[in-house]
Amino acid sequence: MKKLLCTAALLASAVLVAPATMARDDLVQFDIQTAMEHGKEKQVLNDSIKMVFGEEHQLTPVQEFGQFTSNKKTNAFAKSDQAACNWAFLSAVKSLQERAVKSGGNAVINIRSYYKKNDFRSATEFQCGAGTIMAGVTLVGDVVKL
Repeated sequence: MKKLLCTAALLASAVLVAPATMARDDLVQFDIQTAMEHGKEKQVLNDSIKMVFGEEHQLTPVQEFGQFTSNKKTNAFAKSDQAACNWAFLSAVKSLQERAVKSGGNAVINIRSYYKKNDFRSATEFQCGAGTIMAGVTLVGDVVKL
């Protein structure tokens, strides 16, 4: 009886620990251009709103509407990290574009990744939190009129 209780306790411990060891939240980077092209193919994005990633640009806004954040998550189950992250990225970009339209702007500039408050600035890559079940992208950008 004592052996049976010990075995049951070990089995219960393994079941409780297994999900924690299987959990994943990797910070990965993917190409902005590839994701944006996929969004255009799927007609997800608004071509009339200019999106400028990173801070290296020569644009001078005529009007500024503020800085906005978009935090989007998507189901990553049975998807590659890139497929899930691209979709979360496109959702975040679309959200920033909708904010620009709502504010009266025609561009979002100085866009950077900000997943879990990790400030990542790049004109060519975005960061994504890729997990077993979910993937997430947070973008911050300045809505302006050019």
